[in-house]
Amino acid sequence: MRLQLFRSLWTNGFDLAAALRDVATGAFDGVEGPVPAEASSRREFAIRLADARVPFIAEIVTGGDYVPRHSSLEKHFDEFRLQAEAAIPCRPEFITVLAGCDRWPLDQTLAFLRRALDFCQELGVTACFETHRSRPTFNPWATRELLLRLPELRLTCDFSHWCCVCERLVLDHEPEILWQCAAHTGHIHARVGYEQGPQVPHPAAPEYLAALEAHERWWRVLWSAQQSAGHDVVTMTPEFGPDGYLHTSPFSDEPVASLDEINTWMALRQRAAFAEFSATPATVN
Repeated sequence: MRLQLFRSLWTNGFDLAAALRDVATGAFDGVEGPVPAEASSRREFAIRLADARVPFIAEIVTGGDYVPRHSSLEKHFDEFRLQAEAAIPCRPEFITVLAGCDRWPLDQTLAFLRRALDFCQELGVTACFETHRSRPTFNPWATRELLLRLPELRLTCDFSHWCCVCERLVLDHEPEILWQCAAHTGHIHARVGYEQGPQVPHPAAPEYLAALEAHERWWRVLWSAQQSAGHDVVTMTPEFGPDGYLHTSPFSDEPVASLDEINTWMALRQRAAFAEFSATPATVN
């Protein structure tokens, strides 16, 4: 089983050229992000990816933004459909999806997800729905219910959100949900959350070591499940980002750290962690 690490366009201002340079250094293997909305820009984007010969994970965001601006099921589905169709010419490995709304009742969420999954089956592409605040997967227990009702649902596991929502390193106390998520994992977003936020100021800081080690324990469980399932490749995107996630100093608003440095640090650390995981004999759980 191999690990592929992806450079997130959201974390670098949606700069494809810079992301491809980061891949060329060997720290990353591919690129993850949304495709351009405008057709000519999208064609150029697809050509640059093809010329670089790097794997690509497309990103879909419904509701008008990363935090949904509306809760209409039909509008969410229309946005999902249009973005999924637009992504296909860029030949994504799969699509990671931030879709739906946390205010929806369970029956509405299930109706949306079934339509989205059916549509992806028609397109011939896999969709992995991210565990994300403001979405139906915003906490472990809501996600558990969705997985019980929709066994075909695949996840992009970003557990940093759940640490913030639940105000604790919650999966240390919910091992059954962790293993349930592991059985449905299609992709991992490697950001470290803590009790009061979805992103620590810097994952190398010793004061956040407990949070870092917790996430790494959880990711190892996901890797174990993927290994047991016979996966040839597992994917992970270091996703420390902007938009209020990155801590800044009061009054000056100066960032406390460099996102490029943080995400590269995380990529190199997880490549080493995966090598250690791969060298360890598998255990029966």
